[in-house]
This record gives sequence, structure tokens and C-alpha cells, in this order.
Amino acid sequence: MDYFKILLTIHILTGGIALFVGSIILFTKKGNQTHQKSGKVYFSALLTSSLVSLLMAILHGNIFLFIVGIFTAYMLLSGTRYLKIKSISDIHFADWTLAITITLFGLGFVSLGSYILIHEDFFGIVLLVFGGICWMFAIQDFKNFRNKSKVNNFWLTTHIQRMTGSYIASATAFLVVNNTILPGVVSWLLPTAILTPLIVIWVRKYQVMNQK
Repeated sequence: MDYFKILLTIHILTGGIALFVGSIILFTKKGNQTHQKSGKVYFSALLTSSLVSLLMAILHGNIFLFIVGIFTAYMLLSGTRYLKIKSISDIHFADWTLAITITLFGLGFVSLGSYILIHEDFFGIVLLVFGGICWMFAIQDFKNFRNKSKVNNFWLTTHIQRMTGSYIASATAFLVVNNTILPGVVSWLLPTAILTPLIVIWVRKYQVMNQK
């Protein structure tokens, strides 16, 4: 029995569902029943896809598949957790564990990216960018957990950022696998470049600033 092919089939199926449902969520009204129900399907499908991708990466020694899997799982888990964090009293051990874990992976991405870039492979830029994003979110977590956020409803804005970030990771994986035209570095960074402005717009729309 070819276990890798079974994993690949599950990965493609669940990833495709997540990409389709995620596209619907992006352009529907936030917070209504359609959004909530679609969000549950999206979370389950993409988390399954990302966890399966980790197994595939380990079996085939694919570092880049492993990176996308880690990044996606973190975005999903932390993004979902933030819906339950209305104040710092709601923060659990699991939240700190996620923040510390992504900090360490960010260090690994930056270190590996620097090593690759020094050896004149510009793909190292991709690792540096993703490592920097990991640290950016980790710093945001630590500020939120210590009640240092300037946003009163940080739980909502962070949820938006993380879930959209998970979609970016999913879209990136799809584009990289199917790309036959764009340069490799461009295909890795294009979804981030396109969707990051949307995150900024949505956060500004929904955030309630601390008046202190």
C-alpha cells in the first residue's frame, strides 16, 4: 500500500475544499451565519490538509512543504483560539505554547533562509519573509497576552489576520505547485502581496482603539 499517495489524495481533497470555501468567506459579510458555518468547514478542511502535509514532508524530506504546513496550522489554531480570548483572563497554556513554538520556527526559517541566501540562492528570501511574518505574529501574541495591545477588540482583529493568513498559505501552496509561468520566488510571495492590503483594510474597519 502506497501511504504517500493516500496522504497526497487527502491533502489535495481537503486543501481544495479549504481554498474554495475560504474564497467564499473572504467576500461574504463577516460574522453572519454563512460566515460561521463556512468557517467551521474551512478550519476542519485546512487543518487536516496542513497536518497531512507535515507527514508528507517528513516522509519525503520536503522542507518547504513542512514550512507551509507549520505556518498554516499555526494561523488556523491561533486564529480560532482568539475568538475565545475576550480578555487576558481567557488566555491558556495552549496559547503561550503556540506563540513560543512559532517564535522558534521563525528563528529556524530566518537561519535557514540566511544560509541559503549566503550561498547565492535567492529562494532564501522566501524563508526570510516567512520567518519575519512568524516573528511579527509572535510579538503580537506576546503583546496581546500581556494586555499591551492598543486595540480593545484585539481578539477580533487578530482572528481576521490569522485566518486570512492561513488562506494566504493555502493559496501560496496551490500557486507554487501549479505554477509554470512565474519565477519561483514570485509565486511564493504573490498571494501575500495581494491579500495583505485586504487584511489592513478589514482590521481598520473592525478595530476599536484603546482610548487610554
